[in-house]
Amino acid sequence: MNNPDLKKRIAFIEELEKLKLVYRQNVAVDGSRQENSAEHSWHIAVMAIVLHRYSDFKDLDLLKVLKMLLIHDIVEIDAGDTFLYDNEANKSKEADESLAASRIFGLLPEDTKNEFISLWKEFENRESPEAKFAASLDGMQPIMNHYLSNGKGIRKHKLKTGQIIEKKKYIADASRELWDYAKEVIDKSESAGLYSKDE
Repeated sequence: MNNPDLKKRIAFIEELEKLKLVYRQNVAVDGSRQENSAEHSWHIAVMAIVLHRYSDFKDLDLLKVLKMLLIHDIVEIDAGDTFLYDNEANKSKEADESLAASRIFGLLPEDTKNEFISLWKEFENRESPEAKFAASLDGMQPIMNHYLSNGKGIRKHKLKTGQIIEKKKYIADASRELWDYAKEVIDKSESAGLYSKDE
């Protein structure tokens, strides 16, 4: 291969294979195995296409949302998937993921590297309408998964409903309607015994 630009892009694409080996707490809907981060990213990208009309923001840049959703977890190739409710592990999450972003996105040519790092940071900071909406879907998918998989991947953590609401309430920052739906699913999960009631 004589094209240096193409060589870098192919190296990055080859690296992405490793995201299929990063397993999450959530499981496939039949409970047979854990979900991987590549599957999660694909799922929420499709959710964005289907649900973007329910964003509370007008003139949302859907392509930008899709880019964020498809690249936001690539850092997990190095940093792993940090369980949202693991307070100890989350202390080093930002530093671990920043190092991962530098290395993995650094495989790309400079222009694309800078674009991806910028999009990744924007997603993490949740400041733009696109980042807020992308984050809302990232937060909503696990709630749906818990219920649809009968909590197979989450029951062992003995989470309380209040913990879920506290960690996921930012969904309302992007879509009041999607947050109302998420709360309905959370309530159904509590009724099914997937989460315990707050005392």
